[in-house]
Amino acid sequence: MKSVVKNLTVAAALLVSAIGLANGTAVDFGKKTAAKYEVEKNLVKVNLDPVFVKKGQKIMMNLLNISQGKVLLKVYDSQNRLVFDEAIEGDIVVEKAFNFEKAYQDKYTVVVVDKFGTYKETMVVR
Repeated sequence: MKSVVKNLTVAAALLVSAIGLANGTAVDFGKKTAAKYEVEKNLVKVNLDPVFVKKGQKIMMNLLNISQGKVLLKVYDSQNRLVFDEAIEGDIVVEKAFNFEKAYQDKYTVVVVDKFGTYKETMVVR
């Protein structure tokens, strides 16, 4: 009976050690292990800034709106006059194309405002 208890105790100690190593709480081969879920954290990093792509006299904007909150889209001319204004709420992906092909010669600024910040892109129409 003593040998069975001894074997169970040794097995339990080995199991606890193995679990400790798997969770990264112990020293791994003489080196300290990284954060417990470092790999998972690196896989989940997402850039929430909008992406602006210029093609000719057009600007395409794409924004991942994970909060699904209000997103303001505005376009100003060089004299800071508002020439376009739109609010979008509840969409997880906000996409918008701004076409300046028929716009007057000027410098225009596209402004995107969401929960995380304000972002700008400019277009010069000649």
